[in-house]
Amino acid sequence: MAKKNVTLKDISRATGVHVSTVSRALTPNERSSLSDEVVKRIRETAKEMGYRPNRLASSLRTRKTMTVGVMIPDITNSVFPPIVRGMESALEPAGYASIQVNTDSDADREARLYDVLRERGVDGIINAAVHRTDPAVERIAEDIPVVTVNRKVEGSTIPAVISDDAGGVTSLVDYLSERGHKHIGHIAGPDTISTGVVRRTAFEEAMRRRGISNPAELISTATYFVEEEGARCADDLLDRNGGITALLCANDRLAIGALGALSRRGLACPEDISITGFNNVPFLDLIPPGLTTVQILQFDVGRTAAEILLKMMGAPDTGVPATTILPVSIDERGSVAPRHAQDRRRKRPLRVARRAG
Repeated sequence: MAKKNVTLKDISRATGVHVSTVSRALTPNERSSLSDEVVKRIRETAKEMGYRPNRLASSLRTRKTMTVGVMIPDITNSVFPPIVRGMESALEPAGYASIQVNTDSDADREARLYDVLRERGVDGIINAAVHRTDPAVERIAEDIPVVTVNRKVEGSTIPAVISDDAGGVTSLVDYLSERGHKHIGHIAGPDTISTGVVRRTAFEEAMRRRGISNPAELISTATYFVEEEGARCADDLLDRNGGITALLCANDRLAIGALGALSRRGLACPEDISITGFNNVPFLDLIPPGLTTVQILQFDVGRTAAEILLKMMGAPDTGVPATTILPVSIDERGSVAPRHAQDRRRKRPLRVARRAG
């Protein structure tokens, strides 16, 4: 004989409270009007009785699916898992589940995935894959709540949660300059993405303040935030500027590619060229010599974006900040050496190894 499903009425009879009270206690967004003691008693009773909420019936009644779409540009990029964990830390207690999709940093694929998420009835979208100009997301935002994370759409009213990209790059320029570096190259991110443009602009402004009249000569722009582009741009900069002593990279993956390019040239980091990154993705401390990079608050970026989206979904007229900027800091490791140490290395006589026999 099939086991009967436990209903709200069953829990109401077992606890002696009204069905509407049971419903509020078991709905994350509605239980705030009840005392902690009542909520605890009802939830414990529901668990003991084996109650399982009927999400389909609930969505028909409330016209909400309790799902959120999460758009990631590159699921292989290790900067995003901590951001997603931050989102989940706010979404799950509120009763929401996420549907994650990967855009491969392709605008056409992004537009198609909007349709996929809409077909599944998501109540809102957190988008980490937007471009600087992104008509597709602006159209979607007219119908359902959208928050962008780690990036923003220029000239848009869509709320964005980002890190202090300009402040991070400026701090790196200061950090390298204080260690004697004057000829600093920049491997910039894609100019189709806000992080690439903001970080590049900050580099140019910081270098001009230090007397470099044409910093564009010291910049090579990557097409994507990937290691292969970091290697290509490093080779480009070193071929054009033999006097460069440091490379400031717009993210860690570009920096890892630059490290590989140096190695293939027979150069060492930091003994010949210092390198810095941005984001502080996991395991950087395990890659010799340990990458000095900008630490962003990955978990907090995701959590904050989810909290803003929850407000927008719960009360559409609630005001939320247009842009939330989270602080950053430098995580110093072994990939930067003072300029005078590099000069001493370059002045040493070459040692020619003798072949045995």
